[in-house]
Amino acid sequence: MINDSTRTTRRAWIAALTRTLAGAGAVAVIAALRPDDAHADSPATLVVYKDAGCGCCRDWVAHLRRNGLKVDAVDRADMDALKDSFGVPTSLRSCHTAIAGRYVIEGHVPAADIRRFLAHPPANVAGLAVPGMPSGSPGMEAPGRRAERYDVIAYSANGATRVFARHG
Repeated sequence: MINDSTRTTRRAWIAALTRTLAGAGAVAVIAALRPDDAHADSPATLVVYKDAGCGCCRDWVAHLRRNGLKVDAVDRADMDALKDSFGVPTSLRSCHTAIAGRYVIEGHVPAADIRRFLAHPPANVAGLAVPGMPSGSPGMEAPGRRAERYDVIAYSANGATRVFARHG
């Protein structure tokens, strides 16, 4: 015969199973809500579309890599069509376009701003842009040339813009 003190009753077994499943569910919910610490310090992977002959694009890619970002550079001849396909507003365009997950990074955006943006992306923002090619921005540095003040613009798919960062 089985000793009653060692026998697990059906009710006790169900109670133990319920506690185990509830604990596992709580762990899953907490893990889903918590930032992924394993990737918090990992560099973002950016796919940079650029013209093969553009020196400032090459220099911007080098700036990103020097600052620990992982970059896949892709040479393209049809940059305007590419920017159209990614929804980059004409007024915010520059010479190169990068994709970081679901976000667009247009122009000479500093690596530090990209990291900050990707760590805490503002709601309803499609990407960041530095319109034109301001002197002194990453990739546009030149000895003896005065750096310009410039803004990094956060923009949404509906055309709304706001200043994300100021430089210079």
